[in-house]
Parts: sequence; structure tokens; C-alpha cells
Amino acid sequence: RIGGGLLLGCTGETVINGTREYENGPALSLWSGVLPGADLVPFQMEFAETPDGIMCSGLPDDLGDRTDDTRAVFLLSEPFSAMPQSVIDLLADELPNVPLFGGQASGGNPTENRLFLNGREIDQGAVGVVLRGGPQVRSVVSQGCRPIGTPFVVTKADRNVVYELGGVAPMQRLQEMYHLLPPRDQSLVEEGVHIGIALNEYQESFHRGDFLILNVMGVDKKSGALKAGGPIRVGQTVQFQIRDGEAADADLIRLLERHSSTHPRLPAASLLFSCNGRGSRMFSSPDHDATLIQRHLGPLPLAGFFAQGELGPVGGKNYIHGFTASIALFEEESVS
Repeated sequence: RIGGGLLLGCTGETVINGTREYENGPALSLWSGVLPGADLVPFQMEFAETPDGIMCSGLPDDLGDRTDDTRAVFLLSEPFSAMPQSVIDLLADELPNVPLFGGQASGGNPTENRLFLNGREIDQGAVGVVLRGGPQVRSVVSQGCRPIGTPFVVTKADRNVVYELGGVAPMQRLQEMYHLLPPRDQSLVEEGVHIGIALNEYQESFHRGDFLILNVMGVDKKSGALKAGGPIRVGQTVQFQIRDGEAADADLIRLLERHSSTHPRLPAASLLFSCNGRGSRMFSSPDHDATLIQRHLGPLPLAGFFAQGELGPVGGKNYIHGFTASIALFEEESVS
């Protein structure tokens, strides 16, 4: 009915529109954009496990032909059949420094999530679009954590399992630190701790926002090793992190204020991919992320959904996150 050249979408546990995050009851959010000078290249991806690892297919064949004017890639995936990390790895080779936005459909069982590409309804894999030319797309990615204790250098690790921090088992480090924390932080550690990888290992000190945040997926009680939600290598600097509504609120405000000071010109529109663990599960007031974006960067057309894993760049590299708000900001084209 709208006569657009491309329709892209998915189901979500919560949908976002304007200043609202609709967490209860059925809702539909539609974001319609006209992008002068842009070339939109849609794609559908399939994933398969092979003896050599995960194979993904469906990205445009000419992906690396126009790296200079590729603004962004958007990807929506079905969480039980797609492997976004394989896409991230491929794009790192084909389109370095190009931001990847999006997230995994949420709210449904393995047979219930849906992806939408033009007139088709898809129940597995991923769909997306490569944006070439047209407006610039900037990013704000808020991971919502704050560091606790002191940083450590990883001295023994294998892929995503960390065996030693400064020569000592990670869980021993955490136990030693726990007794020095204030009671509120101790309670947050008991609810779940995260680990952050320093984005710049050569800094003299580290603060909130200086890390890529990974979930702690499990621990080995016997050895004290921990399993992280992503690879960690020997020699990297890491620090334990905790997350709560207060830290996530402060982090998003700080990043939005930084963006405003760096880019005084307000964006023309925005897409928001927020975690389904945020919203009323994390914050005391409803519509938290959408309201803050409108307050600092709006008013502007805003749409999105709560994802089961969010895609966005941190430190110039793309990652899949948890508990994160990943924001794509479209600049208005200058009229000459």
C-alpha cells in the first residue's frame, strides 16, 4: 500500500514507537523512510553446520565492491536457526568499519518467530539490507554496565574460557573482591556478574564505557575458570562488571550527551534495538530508552523492538550483545 521499494521486519516481544515501548498486548510499529541517493540491497540468509564450522549464505555477491559508500548493514535474525557471529566475522573481512545494526527476533518459541522481507514471511535464518549511499548512519551503543574491583591481565585462556587472571583463577579473584564491595554491589554480583574486555589496553586507568561487555555463561567450581559469552585471549585486560537500572540509565545518558556534543546537528530519524531484559525488567519507569533518546536527540521518528540479542558496533567493531540498547541514527541529507 505504501509503494515502498523494501519492507523489512520481524516479530518482537516488545515493539517501540515514538516515546513508547509497548511491553503488554499486541502492537505494530512501522517506520517509513525516504533515503535520497541511497541504494538499498536486500538479502536473505541461511545457516548450516558443517565439519568446517558454521556456513552462512545469502549476502550480496558484490558486498565488497562499494566499501567507500556503504553506510550500514541491518540484520534481523531468527534466534533458533541463525548464527549472527558468522555474519559479523564475514562482514569484518568484506566491510571493515561499516556498522552492523539489528537484533534477533524475540517473544516466540522456535516455531513462532517470524521475519519479513517484502511480501514474504520467513521462519528461519536472517534477513537484512545493505545501505549504500544516502544519509550517514551513526551509532550509539549503551551496554549499561559499570566496572567493579580492579582490572586484570588474562594469563591463561582458551577461546571463551578464562582459566587465570594475573595467575589466579577468575572465581578466586571475584571472591577476594566480593568482600571489599559495598552491600548493594554484593547483591548485584549475586544476581549475575559480567566481564568486560578493555577496548584500549594502553590506557592508564579504566572507567565505565571503556569495555566490551560479555556475559558470564558459566563457571567451573573445581578449577575456578569461567566461560564468557565471547572469545577472550591471553594478554587482554579485563575487569568484572555489574549491571542494574541505575548504571544502565547513567550509561545511556552519558553516551547520548557525548553524541550531542560531538554531532550538534540533530539526527533525522532513529532505529532502536533494545534487549528484552531492559524496559520494565530493568528500569523503575516505563519507556526508558525511547524517552531518553527523544529527550536528548528528538523529537524524531523512532521505531524498533526488544531483541533476544542486539547487534551494534563498539570501539569500531561489530558485536552481538545482551542487555544493550543499540541505536542507529540517520543524518538528514544536506540540500545543495
